[in-house]
Amino acid sequence: MSRFTKTVVALALVATGAIACAQTAYPHIGRTATEKEIAAWDIDVRPDFKGLPKGSGTVSKGMEVWEGKCASCHGTFGESNEVFTPIVGGTTKEDVKTGRVAALATNKQPQRTTMMKVATVSTLWDYINRAMPWTAPKSLTTEEVYAVTAYILNMSEVLPDDFTLSDKNIAEVQKLMPNRNGMTQKHGMWDVKGKPDVKSVACMKDCQVSGDIRSSLPEPSRNAHGNIQEQNRSFGEVRGVNTTVPASTTPISSATRKSVVATAATTAPAEAAAKPKALGLAKQYACIACHGVSNKIVGPGFNEIAAKYKGDSAAATTLFDKVKNGSSGAWGPVPMPGQAHVKDEDVKTLVSWILSGAK
Repeated sequence: MSRFTKTVVALALVATGAIACAQTAYPHIGRTATEKEIAAWDIDVRPDFKGLPKGSGTVSKGMEVWEGKCASCHGTFGESNEVFTPIVGGTTKEDVKTGRVAALATNKQPQRTTMMKVATVSTLWDYINRAMPWTAPKSLTTEEVYAVTAYILNMSEVLPDDFTLSDKNIAEVQKLMPNRNGMTQKHGMWDVKGKPDVKSVACMKDCQVSGDIRSSLPEPSRNAHGNIQEQNRSFGEVRGVNTTVPASTTPISSATRKSVVATAATTAPAEAAAKPKALGLAKQYACIACHGVSNKIVGPGFNEIAAKYKGDSAAATTLFDKVKNGSSGAWGPVPMPGQAHVKDEDVKTLVSWILSGAK
């Protein structure tokens, strides 16, 4: 037996022993996932529509869902640029025929929209299904997802007003996507043997870096929608930066990075403990994605609400109903979508906190 073979065998024996030891030391750790648990995660829909559930939804139903749960962030006709970038716009009937969005080549459209860029209708369906609405992802029914997808395509003049989108005809709808021929697979992001989409030479040793390189937000738009850090969803690793204060000008280095990490580790628990329960609920349910504590974002700031209802004995009941069932017109044209998924006791806690000044 060669020295190499002996080494491999020895390593294999050590690994086997470690696994056996771990199983002995930690019995009953882990189990096979159930079919129901796997199904809850296995929800992706591929461009060939594998994974797409059976069902259907009409354009008219989609308009109803849109106005109640989508318009507050995307605008009445999907064209708003106030909260998120526009979904609809920049495509023409000629693009539907050719499958290539002309405005992407001519740059006549001042801003690229979702419908200009997306090549597959499955991408729309899949993203709406797994991530929308922003404040309650995965809360839409299968019919509502089909309907909203159909309504977006209707607003883009791809589908007629009386259309019903379903698993049976979605492949035909794919043939109408304005940018269906705008996606290529001939690149390194799709195939490791494909042609890279950038040209660069990687420096692996003694690399020269000129100045301080960092990603930053344009100053004019830094605080356009309040503190983005407070508007992030309450899960995941990215927490964002406080956009209500000027950007840091301290050079980024390993030393400053370690200092920031150390400071966060010591101060975060204390800060978290000091925050009231209601503010935690406001973040948990993404209320602060639309409402600032002391400033308007999409809807009014909590302090504005407290001021408006000051002295109103029926304020708690009124606001409870507005949160649970939604409302429109009280603070302008942007509607407040109903938050039926929020527990009643949590709504009462939030309303009480808001009316007390959100302090």
